[in-house]
Amino acid sequence: MIENIIEFFKNLPAKICVTCGEEIVEQHDCYGNKCDSCNIL
Repeated sequence: MIENIIEFFKNLPAKICVTCGEEIVEQHDCYGNKCDSCNIL
């Protein structure tokens, strides 16, 4: 069961920032939808 969960998170697609359209790096499994640059604005 643990292996299936790990594979699930490893295979999540990259998230795209809703403001600028750039790929959000290292946040594929988080709830945020803005990149670090747009989050500051």
